[in-house]
Amino acid sequence: MYAVEKYAAVRQFVFVEGKSRREAARFFGLSRDTVARMCLYSAPPGYVRTKPPGKPKLGPLLPVIDAILEADRSAPPKQRHTALRIFERLKAEHGYAGGYTSVKDYVRIAKGRMRETYLPLVHPPGHAQVDFGEAIGVIGGVRQKMHVFFMDLPHSDAPFIKAYPAETTEAFLDGHVSAFAFFASRSQTGQSGVPQSILYDNTKLAVARILGDGTRARTQAFTGLVSHYLFRDRFGRPGKGNDKGKVEGLVKNGRRRFLTPVPSASSYDELNAKLEAHCRQEWERRAGRHAETIGERLMSDLAAFRSLPAGTFEACEKRSARVSSTLQVRYRMNDYSVPMAYGYRDVIVKGFVDEVVILCGAEEIARHKRSYWYPELYRRFQVYPAATTSAGARPANHRSASDDTLHSAPRSRRQSFGRDVLIGRRRPENRFPPSK
Repeated sequence: MYAVEKYAAVRQFVFVEGKSRREAARFFGLSRDTVARMCLYSAPPGYVRTKPPGKPKLGPLLPVIDAILEADRSAPPKQRHTALRIFERLKAEHGYAGGYTSVKDYVRIAKGRMRETYLPLVHPPGHAQVDFGEAIGVIGGVRQKMHVFFMDLPHSDAPFIKAYPAETTEAFLDGHVSAFAFFASRSQTGQSGVPQSILYDNTKLAVARILGDGTRARTQAFTGLVSHYLFRDRFGRPGKGNDKGKVEGLVKNGRRRFLTPVPSASSYDELNAKLEAHCRQEWERRAGRHAETIGERLMSDLAAFRSLPAGTFEACEKRSARVSSTLQVRYRMNDYSVPMAYGYRDVIVKGFVDEVVILCGAEEIARHKRSYWYPELYRRFQVYPAATTSAGARPANHRSASDDTLHSAPRSRRQSFGRDVLIGRRRPENRFPPSK
C-alpha cells in the first residue's frame, strides 16, 4: 500500500499539471491501474470486505455462546463465564475443533453488546430527587451512625441535607416538610417550595409493595404526605441507582464536603443548623459548566414549584397500641408511661423525630422525649399524675411528675415500683447505644 504522500504527488501531476495517466505511470513507475485508483481516491482506501468472513467451525455454536452469556446475567458475579471457560465447554460439550482466539474475539464483542449505554439527561425546572445516606458523627459526645436525608433539585443542583438518628417513617416525612420550607424561604413569595414531582428509589418508607404490573402501592404515611402537598411521586427501577443519579451524587459529594471530617455537635438541632447553612452557601457556587450560580438557576425551579398548602402536616408515624398493666405503651422497642387512669385502654401513639405523643381518643394523655437507645428506657419512665383514691390519699404505687425518674430514685422507692423497671428488660443485648 502506498503512502498518502504518493497519492498526493500523482494527483497533483495529473489534475494540476495536466499530464496524462499513462505519463504519470511512466514517471512514477506505477501501473496504470494503480494510477487510476490514486485518481479515484485522495487517500489509500484500504482493504474493504464485501461481506463478513465466514466462521465454518464457530458459526454453528454462536447461539450456544449467546445463551451462556445471557444466563450469566442472573448468575453471581464471581461465577460467570470467562472466554476461556466458554472455550473449554465448547470443546467438551459440543466437540468444537477451532481455536481459542476466535472464541475470545466473539465473546468480547458479545459482552459489549449486552452492556448498558446511557444518554446525558436534560432536567426541566421544578422537579426533585430524594434519598437517604449514612455517615458517622459525634452527637452529645457519643459517636454514632447518622441517617442523612438528601433532596436534590436536578435543574439547579440546589441541595437540602438534614441528619437524623434513624431512617424511620417520621424522619422521612420530616425531611420532606423541612426541605419544602427551606426552598420556600428562598422564593419571592415565601410559599413556593413544593416540587412538581419527586423521584425515589423503592424504599419501604414510601413503597409498601410493587405490584405485578410495576405499580407501586404506597405506604399509608407516604400517601398522607402526597395528599397534603400534592406532588407527583416517581420511582426508579429496582436496583438501578443511576435512575436518580443526581441525588446519588449528592449523597457521595455531600458526605465528603459537609460531613468530613467527622462532625461533632451537642445535638442534632445544632448539626442540622450547620448543614442548612452549608446548603445556603451552595447558592453562591457555580456547578459544572454552568455560567449561572446555583442560586440563580434555583429561581427557575422555584417559579415552577407549587405553593405550600394551608394547614400543618404532622410528620409522624401513627400506631395503635394498648396500655399494659404497668401503665406503659410500647413503641419501637421502648416503653413510655401514661397516667394511671388509662390502664388497659386502647391508645394512638404518634412517633415524631424528637418526641412521642400518646392519645386516648382525642385527648393527649402523655408526651415524652423520643428514645432511640435501650438504656434510655429507664430515663424515660415518668408516670403522669393520676386521680387519688376515694380517701384523697395517693396510692402506694403512684409516682407524681415532680418526682425524679425511676433510674435515679432511692432504692426503697425503686423497690416499690420495681416491676415497672424490670418489665422493659427484654433482649437488652440488641439495644446497646453507639460506642463513645
